[in-house]
Amino acid sequence: MIALNVLRGPSITEKSMAKTASGRYTFEVAPHVTKGQIKQAVEETFGVKVLGVKTLKVAGKTHRVGRFRRKVITNIRKKAIVQLKEGQKIEVFETKS
Repeated sequence: MIALNVLRGPSITEKSMAKTASGRYTFEVAPHVTKGQIKQAVEETFGVKVLGVKTLKVAGKTHRVGRFRRKVITNIRKKAIVQLKEGQKIEVFETKS
């Protein structure tokens, strides 16, 4: 599977940026991929050694839209938290100071 189809992009939040100090990086991934595919895609794309992958599904939110206020649910998303080998880092997540 192509890495572009697996990784959708980095998840840059305050909580995820705090985890980068300990070598954990958070990515938005396609909802159908497995942990093995995520590990392979990160290793190919960034040239790092992945020790472990944890995944979680984020439920869609309910919104009321339109004149008659019908309910609409946003799509379900999947996140992956990737643990890297000590001493390695991904430059995409580094902040410019």
